Amino acid sequence: MINKLKNFLKKDKVFLMMALIIAALDSCVPTRELKAESTKIPSRYQNQSTDTLNTATVKWNDFFSDPYLSVLIDSALMNNQELNIMLQQVDMVQNEIKARRGEYLPFVDIYGGVEIEKVGEYTRNGSVEHNLEIREDKRFPEPLTNYSVGLGASWELDVWKKLRNSKKSAVLEYLASVEGKNFMVTNLVSEIAAGYYELVALDNQLAIIDQNLEIQQNALKMVRLQKRAAKVTELAVRRFEAEVFKNQSHRFEIQQQIVETESKINFLIGRPPQSIKRNSEGFTLMSLDSIYLGVPSQLLQNRPDIRKAELELASTKLNVKVAKANFYPSLGIRAGVGLEAFNPKYLTSIPESLLYSLVGDIVGPLINRNAIKAEYQNANNRQLQAVYEYEKAILNGYIEVENQLSNIDNLKSNYELKANQVRALTESIEISLQLFRSARADYMEVLLVQREALESKIELIETKKEQMGARIKIYQALGGGWN
Repeated sequence: MINKLKNFLKKDKVFLMMALIIAALDSCVPTRELKAESTKIPSRYQNQSTDTLNTATVKWNDFFSDPYLSVLIDSALMNNQELNIMLQQVDMVQNEIKARRGEYLPFVDIYGGVEIEKVGEYTRNGSVEHNLEIREDKRFPEPLTNYSVGLGASWELDVWKKLRNSKKSAVLEYLASVEGKNFMVTNLVSEIAAGYYELVALDNQLAIIDQNLEIQQNALKMVRLQKRAAKVTELAVRRFEAEVFKNQSHRFEIQQQIVETESKINFLIGRPPQSIKRNSEGFTLMSLDSIYLGVPSQLLQNRPDIRKAELELASTKLNVKVAKANFYPSLGIRAGVGLEAFNPKYLTSIPESLLYSLVGDIVGPLINRNAIKAEYQNANNRQLQAVYEYEKAILNGYIEVENQLSNIDNLKSNYELKANQVRALTESIEISLQLFRSARADYMEVLLVQREALESKIELIETKKEQMGARIKIYQALGGGWN
């Protein structure tokens, strides 16, 4: 038994030495425990059921029923510059996968070369060539040429899975970039829809101002007749004229807002300024379909930003392993086979012109490993950052849904009250005019009623616009709009 052990030690002392070196290096490798992420989230939204039906699963072209809006979104998804830039970034990340996959596969090169060398006769090489013959009565040619052709291969053995983990990390980074693109799509769809309904709201505000101007101009005619009859003073006429001028000025302000909103939408679509086709009729009567929230845990699957953060976290965990593997020795194999001769006609003379090589090596950091330690620490820190980013994304998603849910409820109550206000003030306009004609109300009461009625109608449209915006935002917050 002792003899066998001695023989083993004699034969395999190289491998034992390598094992001892690896064990010594492993004992010097720093280790940090990875922080585990928390995915705690409430089981349901406040004052909501636990029904799993979720509006986020509805495709955007089904969620937005307006055909004009659908055309705008389709065009934006094809032509938006920011989105196209993002798509190029996704392609570059995908190319990184190919690069890292190639790192742990053998590299094979083909080579060919011609070399001419003339050495001095009174040198070591020159004297040897001068006194040797290639063949009997055949001296070395001068100058000496050398022709070669062959294959070379090198391969780093991925013993510590550094290269494979690096490739897996690149795959996760690619998937994260895809989710980043999806998140950009949700934002783009949301911006286009919000801009469209803002444009429709401005059209309705413009129509209301035109209607109000007609009422005010009729009232101005009546006041002028009253002034001729000495029932009112010139002051009343001037006040009514000022109100007409004010609303005419407001009309131009809204027209400018329409131009700017159209330009904003055109920019998102990636085209020069032009008129936006839209349907502005019946805006205040537009019904709001029910929103199904599902349960908060569905946010983890539906929201692209949360999925992106999760994939980036998984990538950083692998990068920690890659950084740790840099402390261990790398094992490599190099091999080559080819033909070499001083004259091309001898290249096919085998085995005389045949050459080959096979080399195995092991290289590992021994002294001054500060750079490797720093990179390992940075990899751990990036993993911690990714944990916090993931947890922040989950919390942010939940809060966004809760905020928009509350916003929808409050806007609904607000809209109903403003609608009642509009009805009351609209009726008050005719009443005030009748009372003014019969001298039972002064002109200021007529002016105030008309002004309040106009403001209430404008506010009603603004509230409807906010309702549509809240509906868009909660659809986005739930994770809809990218599919």
